[in-house]
Amino acid sequence: MKFNANYIFDFFLPRICPGCDAKISDPNKPVCTDCLNSIQVADKDRINFEFKKNFGSSKVVKDFYSKYIFETDKTLQNIIHALKYNRQFKLGFFLGQVLGEEILSKNWGIDLIVPVPIHHLRKAERGYNQTDYIAKGLSSLLNIPYSAKLLKRTRHTESQTKLNMNERAQNVSNAFKVKNSKKIKDKNILIVDDICTTGATILECGIVLYKAGAGSIYASSIAIAA
Repeated sequence: MKFNANYIFDFFLPRICPGCDAKISDPNKPVCTDCLNSIQVADKDRINFEFKKNFGSSKVVKDFYSKYIFETDKTLQNIIHALKYNRQFKLGFFLGQVLGEEILSKNWGIDLIVPVPIHHLRKAERGYNQTDYIAKGLSSLLNIPYSAKLLKRTRHTESQTKLNMNERAQNVSNAFKVKNSKKIKDKNILIVDDICTTGATILECGIVLYKAGAGSIYASSIAIAA
């Protein structure tokens, strides 16, 4: 008799949903169905509004997509927190694939996926960059390569949480550099982040990539801040 390893594992150490702490019945998903269904999905009007507000005047980012609306003290915040601080890497991979399902239908012609980097001191403290795992999930679904080594954060910036739109832009100005411009020359690049609030970080990454010779720049995030 053959046994499914996932079910044996779940019997002794059941998987718990990071959104509600309930046992997960589907071994192929790191989040329960009820929690996924409870997350507010970003509609086209909201996405278009965010694109025009955050990126429209720059002419650098050609298009933008986000799957969800991020709400404080709600399910998605618990999920992102578990990925960001509790080393639940499967959540990042899963969210990347969810994000990629819609991007598949877009005619962006992406050549390379680049996650927004964190500073090396913060990465040393946390042990990883959560956005790298989102990029891995996207890469897996879209069958497009990703690289977490082409873009570097050159200085440790202040947390963006309590800054306004102008302060956020100033905070990340000149905070990134391209490590190997030959590898991005004329390539269409998709920048990916976890949460997009004002788009300042994504835009600064896009500007640096574009100045280094990239082709078209596109942007995506798991969620837009409410």
